[in-house]
Amino acid sequence: MPVEYVAPTRDMRFVIEELAHFDRVSALPGCEEFSSDLVEAILEEAGKFANGVISPLNWPSDQHGAQLQGDAVKTSPGFPQAYAQFVESGWNSLSGNPDFGGQGLPEVLATCVNEMWHAASMSFALCPMLTAGAIHAIEHHGSQAQKDKYLAKLISGEWTGTMNLTEPQAGSDLAAVAAKAWPLPADHALRRADASDSNPAFCVHGTKIYITHGEHDLAENIIHLVLARLPDAPAGVKGISLFLVPKLLVNDDGSMGQRNDLKCVSLEHKLGIHGSPTAVMSYGEQQGAVGYLIGEPNRGLEYMFTMMNHARLNVGLQGVAIAERAYQQAHWYAHDRVQGRVLGRGEDKLPIAFHPDVRRMLGSMQSRIQAMRALAYEAAAQMDLAARSSDAAQAASAQARVDLLIPVVKAWCTEQSIDIASMGIQVHGGMGYVEETGAAQHLRDARITTIYEGTTAIQANDFMGRKILRDGGAEIRRLMGEMRETVVLLHGSEQSSASALGDALARGIESLAQAVDWVLANGKTDPAAAHLGSVPLVQLAGYVFGGWLMGRAALVAQSKVSAEPFYAAKLAAAGFYGSHVLLPNLGLLAAVTAGQQALGQAEAFTGQ
Repeated sequence: MPVEYVAPTRDMRFVIEELAHFDRVSALPGCEEFSSDLVEAILEEAGKFANGVISPLNWPSDQHGAQLQGDAVKTSPGFPQAYAQFVESGWNSLSGNPDFGGQGLPEVLATCVNEMWHAASMSFALCPMLTAGAIHAIEHHGSQAQKDKYLAKLISGEWTGTMNLTEPQAGSDLAAVAAKAWPLPADHALRRADASDSNPAFCVHGTKIYITHGEHDLAENIIHLVLARLPDAPAGVKGISLFLVPKLLVNDDGSMGQRNDLKCVSLEHKLGIHGSPTAVMSYGEQQGAVGYLIGEPNRGLEYMFTMMNHARLNVGLQGVAIAERAYQQAHWYAHDRVQGRVLGRGEDKLPIAFHPDVRRMLGSMQSRIQAMRALAYEAAAQMDLAARSSDAAQAASAQARVDLLIPVVKAWCTEQSIDIASMGIQVHGGMGYVEETGAAQHLRDARITTIYEGTTAIQANDFMGRKILRDGGAEIRRLMGEMRETVVLLHGSEQSSASALGDALARGIESLAQAVDWVLANGKTDPAAAHLGSVPLVQLAGYVFGGWLMGRAALVAQSKVSAEPFYAAKLAAAGFYGSHVLLPNLGLLAAVTAGQQALGQAEAFTGQ
């Protein structure tokens, strides 16, 4: 049977308190209560909730997924009760704005807790993840009346939110969005008294697909954010507006009004995340769904991008979480399964964990997870610095770092999660291919993470185009400068693991620098050839960034190895990362710089 998830709170605390700028974040306005005691208390309670309430739902929800019954969706057994506990315990409001009932805690702490939810059950955690996106959009771009009416309930989790971008004819190409909106007629059956010049109401009509938790039985109301075009909108992405379309219309006193003209017409049958209802939503089949314009007309895509950094961070975090869950399953099995004679050991009846190649796989899984977690939390801490710093220069610097890191977090961590989940099956051998062990579910669940919220290629193109070419490589070179400082410190270490990682990291930085130089020299003159190597580039960056953070971890651990076994293990993991993860992947440089010749070769044998 599947192994229940146990939150790795010791490593989480290490990253938050000793790597992710704890002192700088705790000094920010509004973070005065962010202390080690608070971190420990929240992680302990969140870990209990993840293990005791959410994790037991994971495997059953894979076997008995969400079902459409008429126009309603019945979620997997146990989901409504667990979600009610989730809301009642205040977990949804952790980083929410205190003006609307949130607890106002830093993003880095919320990110840590969110990792637990996704590891315990990604299908369950997707609902609050999408709600967080709706909260960010309304908070940044909604009118004061919209904030007052919707934010408190969304932040508490009493209502949930969705993002409605994709249409059958428009996948990642949002320029092809065809959903329509027009001013609400005076004789509309659902005409609202709250419609006014300052809060104009519209009819929304169209079909949206892949809407995560677009319909469910977890909350009283669902607030849909829908991209659609006004009658006079220009073509392409510059003609898309954003509308708030509630499932149930909300009266001025906050009570529920009439059912809106929208419904779920089907649920997708998916490879994984069976417990998460992925809905096909139809708006306006009868008189037209009532929606309210968020912000200004034709700026909807811009507003959606407000959510993108958070959404992409959270999907990258899903990669960390699923990888951790797969590792825990494989680790348990490897120490429970006794088979074969272990090389170099005279004893019989030892678990397979002692076989060299199984040990290699477990080491590869765990060292990568540690690097992935550090990278995701680093990005979250930089988000806190960017959003809360009273120093404009510091905030701008942190935002530049966030913008650089996010596509790497999303692309690298999710691609790693697929490989780690697959490796977890390999540790199990044939038993991993049998569904009852639970190992296969992690691979199936992980597979979506490289696709939604922008595929790996979209992240890679963003990384190359907007994050390197646009600023002439300034921010990534600034980061590589910081990495070289870490190399100097590693080379000065008396710990062999740390100094060896310093050698590997130095080679990694040089490979990344060569890749960046090549992109800057060729990216604008031959963009197609350059973008052929964009995915290898973002993966190379991930391995090097991960090596840098493991190097920083080693520098912290080296002076504490005698204080706690955790630090000796951290130092060993850093050394293993350098030799078995970082160095073997520096060959990606060749794929980045292959250029026009490789593009021509690919066209020659795959068809023009």
